[in-house]
Amino acid sequence: MAVELCLETGRKMTTETTSTTSTTTGIALTDVAAAKVAALLAQEGRDDLNLRVAVQPGGCSGLKYQLYFDDRNMDGDVVREFGAVKVITDKMSDPYLSGATIDFVDTIEKQGFTIDNPNAQGSCACGDSFN
Repeated sequence: MAVELCLETGRKMTTETTSTTSTTTGIALTDVAAAKVAALLAQEGRDDLNLRVAVQPGGCSGLKYQLYFDDRNMDGDVVREFGAVKVITDKMSDPYLSGATIDFVDTIEKQGFTIDNPNAQGSCACGDSFN
């Protein structure tokens, strides 16, 4: 607790500073990305598909992302719901994606899904893989 003097009124003020620690677990999908996934799923015309996000060996930096629609539910899958969209990660990929955020960008320069992953220590120049 700190005691300060208010410059406007000349009165003493007390302020208390608290610190909070928040932990982000799992993968997050922005509202824009969720809307795009929902639109793509609607185009597919099937209600049994979910967005699967996986991390696989490959690419210049050692690991690469895979995003695709999948109708399978495998043992150990982690399912997260974002509105009407379900995002599934396998148990091996989930730790690599903890805290990652998937977004969808649509600009004159590029269009597509992006992944902001705090666990990625580096990526290749093309941006398709990470380590």
